[in-house]
Amino acid sequence: MQRELRSCRHRVKLPVHDFGKILVVLGIGMALVGLVLWKTGSLGPMGRLPGDIAIERGNSSFYFPIVTCVLISLVLTLVSWLFRR
Repeated sequence: MQRELRSCRHRVKLPVHDFGKILVVLGIGMALVGLVLWKTGSLGPMGRLPGDIAIERGNSSFYFPIVTCVLISLVLTLVSWLFRR
């Protein structure tokens, strides 16, 4: 017996007022980050965390903020999980 695998597509309908709330929260978040950058000139240790890869040789340098990327990913995952509930 051969089984058919069917793909199911789920469409999520986002009401307009929910989309507006998301835009307001994103705007406030961007404003807060902008305020911190404006007052301090940096985001503190973000971008220079232990585990970030930094190689400098001669006139060239390579920097990959892998731990910073993982941390940002975790925070965004948590925020998106909270919005789904």
